Amino acid sequence: MARTRVRTSSLLALSTALTLALLTGCGDSGTATASGDGGHQHDGQPRVVVTTTWEGAFAKAAGAEDIKVIVPQSVHHAPDYDPKPSDLAAVAKADFVLYAPFEPYAEKIKEAAGSDAELVEVKLDNDPGRAGAEITRLGKLFGTEDRAAKGKAAIGTEYDRLGKELRALWAGGKAPTAVSQVFTTWATGLAGATTVGTYGPEAVTPGQLADLSAEKPALVVDNAHMATGAVLPDSGARQVTIANYPGDDLDLLAVYRDAAAELRKALGAG
Repeated sequence: MARTRVRTSSLLALSTALTLALLTGCGDSGTATASGDGGHQHDGQPRVVVTTTWEGAFAKAAGAEDIKVIVPQSVHHAPDYDPKPSDLAAVAKADFVLYAPFEPYAEKIKEAAGSDAELVEVKLDNDPGRAGAEITRLGKLFGTEDRAAKGKAAIGTEYDRLGKELRALWAGGKAPTAVSQVFTTWATGLAGATTVGTYGPEAVTPGQLADLSAEKPALVVDNAHMATGAVLPDSGARQVTIANYPGDDLDLLAVYRDAAAELRKALGAG
């Protein structure tokens, strides 16, 4: 995903805001507690705080039900988000805090909260094999292995179903060639396209532009959260914009369906 940009002023503000939030909500003892019910468990379910809806989708697929998302889905560039005191207070009640390595504030959140939560780095990749491996791992951490197995199976089934539909649209029955942003190669695979080059996360240089255009790709699969306009202008390639993050419903299957809908248009099916 995006390059890490740590902002000292934001981290200082984050720590100060959290301290105020915890001190004002700590009860008569004057000591901040993890939760008002004397523990982290609620109705036998682990409390999971995730930085974005992407981690949230993995947690949901792994069987978690009590999920708090810190960064709103509407925020275009998650690493630039400044958590609010209410976000940080939720961390203090969590069993698990899920984050991605490109999110500079994640560990600071836990440190500032003094939370007993287990900080879990999630490898965010919507490729069904890699996503499935993470879902299985999270299910073991949460104690929800059975639900995680079902979530992993559902992802594989839907990806395969959509992939078959897209392959049926290949012109002349031949796989199209594609250039893909490095974090949307899973969508290129969904279309069954042959990847002839990748770019990003840095801006495409003139030299890269020339090299990628020379491959004469039929498709350019771009990342909606890092889009900068036409990637290969005047190349004749159809550009498809793919979103990695799910909506507030934390439905990873919907991400696959939305990607398939965009790919379907690019393959000429409307």
